[in-house]
Amino acid sequence: MQVKGKIHSIQSLGTVDGPGVRFVVFFQGCHLRCKCCHNPDTWELNAGTEITAGEIIEKVKKYVDYFGKDGGITISGGEPLLQCRFATEIFRLCHKNGINTCLDTSGSILNDSVKELLDLTDRVLLDVKYVTNSLYKENVGCSIDTPLKFLDYLNQKAIKTTIRQVIIPTINDKVEDVLALKNLLAHYSCVDKIELLPFRKICQVKYDQLKIDFPFKDIPEATTETIDKLNEYLK
Repeated sequence: MQVKGKIHSIQSLGTVDGPGVRFVVFFQGCHLRCKCCHNPDTWELNAGTEITAGEIIEKVKKYVDYFGKDGGITISGGEPLLQCRFATEIFRLCHKNGINTCLDTSGSILNDSVKELLDLTDRVLLDVKYVTNSLYKENVGCSIDTPLKFLDYLNQKAIKTTIRQVIIPTINDKVEDVLALKNLLAHYSCVDKIELLPFRKICQVKYDQLKIDFPFKDIPEATTETIDKLNEYLK
């Protein structure tokens, strides 16, 4: 019996979701409600398109020639860990076909099923959205201990990890915020890259279409200059 799951969309030749050129599968469903979320249309688990893991692999195989030595597949969301069995089967088939695997996640679930998935994961893109518990609880809906526990496991298993943080003006865009992030991650040997992503509001149209409020609609977008300056402190 083929393993099925719900996806939101596919990007065949992505360049910002992990190393190299990647086939990106956006899973449907997310249990968090991050106030900066760019994809509220992925929240509802029962929406989206049903597809089998085998069908995903047949699509991926058409683009293998573009991947080079660094590229492969990335599963993103939504939150892929909500459909862990589906994600695991995709990665199992990828490894069977020599395709590099990357998981883009909030790190909000860690159980035996997730650990099985991580055994098949070549790299994790992990969101560490803020550096304080109060900001996490206010703007994400969980404790900062949740992603840090996930990161502890990645470190234990020596899984290559890229940390991502969206820089949001007035909330986490100061030098001391980035230095706190750098300090927080200093003892994790699995982390070989930190990416600072600029807060953008192109998602406003999605919130309008769904007739829901975008909590950060009044916050200005992050500038390229701010991101460049903060990146200097990560070196």
